[in-house]
Amino acid sequence: MQLTVAQYVEYIQKVAEAIGKEGDYITSLDAATGDGDHWLNINIGYQKLVEKAEELATERTFQSMFMRLAKLAMSAMGGTSGALYGSAYIASAKLLGETPVMNEKMLADMLDCWVKTIMDRGNTRPGYKTMVDTLYPASRKYSDAIESGMDSLKALEVLKQASWDGANSTKEMEAIRGRASNQTGKGVGHIDPGAVTMAMQLECLAEYITSNCI
Repeated sequence: MQLTVAQYVEYIQKVAEAIGKEGDYITSLDAATGDGDHWLNINIGYQKLVEKAEELATERTFQSMFMRLAKLAMSAMGGTSGALYGSAYIASAKLLGETPVMNEKMLADMLDCWVKTIMDRGNTRPGYKTMVDTLYPASRKYSDAIESGMDSLKALEVLKQASWDGANSTKEMEAIRGRASNQTGKGVGHIDPGAVTMAMQLECLAEYITSNCI
């Protein structure tokens, strides 16, 4: 696997397209557990990234591109999403440094970095009914697959499946964080919208790498 900076920006554009099509679905999830603005915030943020795609793609390293991406996300995304995503990309920039190309091990390390950063910044853990319930199992299972020597294509399928399994697992969880935690039923019976949009991003990442980077 060889994922370049410019290719990562192309992946971002794929995410923006995918999320843009699911406004009604994601908003319906959020209306049941929150204030109904999750899709709007995420979509606005990704559309801003698309507007700046050409500029982002000119960066030579993941460090410089992720720092610019983080600033855009933090300024464009409303709610807590901007802070969480921005923090994750700032931490990833420091992790990857001056590398211009990401391999399987770097991707696994980046996803683990996202998990740790978002848990720390959001004061959340697996089982709290948040995007972490998608990201944590996806990161762990992908890392385990890579470390076991699994074929890259199969490992990406593991990543994609674990992402959606994690998102769907939030349906029966009681919310510990987020607006759903203030409801009488604490969101039980409803899938967390943040977990869904994270699963969509990881699915797009796995599919993009499968089609373009192996």
